[in-house]
Amino acid sequence: MNKTKIKEIILEQKKEAENILKDATIEREVEKKAVKCLKDDLIKVIIGVRRSGKSILAHRLLRNNDYGYINFDDERLLGIKTSDLNDLLEILNEINPKARYLLFDEIQNVAGWELFVNRLKRNDYNVIVTGSNSKLLSGELATHLTGRHVEIELYPFSFKEFLLYQGKIFSNDDFYLTSKRAEIKKLLNDYLISGGFPELLKIEMKEQYLRDLHDKIINRDIVERYNIKYTKTIKEISLFLLSNFGSKITYHKIKNVFEIKSAHTVKKYINYLENAYLVSELLPFSFKVKEQIKKPRKIYGIDIGLIGAFSANFSPNTGRAIENIVFLELKKRQNEIYFYTNPNDKEVDFVIKKGLRVNELIQVCLNLEDEDVKKREVDALLIASEELKCNNLLVITWDEEKEEKIKGKKIKFIPLWKWLLEDRLRWLQNYFVAKF
Repeated sequence: MNKTKIKEIILEQKKEAENILKDATIEREVEKKAVKCLKDDLIKVIIGVRRSGKSILAHRLLRNNDYGYINFDDERLLGIKTSDLNDLLEILNEINPKARYLLFDEIQNVAGWELFVNRLKRNDYNVIVTGSNSKLLSGELATHLTGRHVEIELYPFSFKEFLLYQGKIFSNDDFYLTSKRAEIKKLLNDYLISGGFPELLKIEMKEQYLRDLHDKIINRDIVERYNIKYTKTIKEISLFLLSNFGSKITYHKIKNVFEIKSAHTVKKYINYLENAYLVSELLPFSFKVKEQIKKPRKIYGIDIGLIGAFSANFSPNTGRAIENIVFLELKKRQNEIYFYTNPNDKEVDFVIKKGLRVNELIQVCLNLEDEDVKKREVDALLIASEELKCNNLLVITWDEEKEEKIKGKKIKFIPLWKWLLEDRLRWLQNYFVAKF
């Protein structure tokens, strides 16, 4: 590429970065971990779905340092080759010779990037890269940067971050005030409708934004990256999975629905969708790995707003929507998660495993006013408690809070809003104290 043109692009991107920092108004929950990593010489890899705020987080981390910046998602840089990367580095040094920090956005767009980044590390540069494909971690990085990088995974706004963005802060005392509880539940209802993509909270055409975002993820992070011939098929599979979130699926069933020749192809396509962070598979719990692989698994979406944009029958207060929110929060808390179905088809929504033992069993239910529903949910929990040797039992509902002893087992019932906030209130309060 022409060096003059590259310099012009990089200078324009530098100006854009300054504007990005003006919008970087809130601290993300992963930021403290990221700040701790900043000074070491490991390559920092910020990974997550498109538009989750990776660039903003990276610029926030570097805002008090001299740093060079290139966004490889710029259409003017599409098709850039590994052999061009040295020219880019030369121009960065020309623009800011003092910069020892380098930030590369969406660097997976350049084939062979990992070797270049590894060389920069050996030359004492402190490098941050962002990417919208988890293949960065499982493939390229694992092969070439083993032990020389640290991963920072970013999701769309959690409910805590959603509140923070709107300047809302609640204390434990507020939980006892009817007016405050009502406000929190209203905000949670808003969150279940809009989801957590940061840019979405500033625009009116929310559904169109989410549909366009889905198309861009499919086209840029899957079709182009993996050279997929049948673009329509993988898009339709994605929409099918998002519309059936929380449901059990099998590769064979999807093969039949879309008349695909091989279940292996379906598995490959779903793996691509997972790599791009659109969906996540949840495996059934079993002490035998073979059984986990053979049995149906569940699918959850990356964001409840994105799901709503494509689900014709979606209602923001459905049990499945709450279940998806709980799943995402459990993932953010870095739990090892499964679901459990016993031989009599009694199902527990989430099994949390720590080491070799089951640490917690969680049921998610919109409400328990119907005694038959409550009995079904609780019975499944009690049976799993015996079978999996776990007495830490939790039911997450929309609005019910109590503890009950049933058949000798203590079960805790907690509202979704409180479960989402209770472990993170100190973080929110500390943030506001530090800021104001």
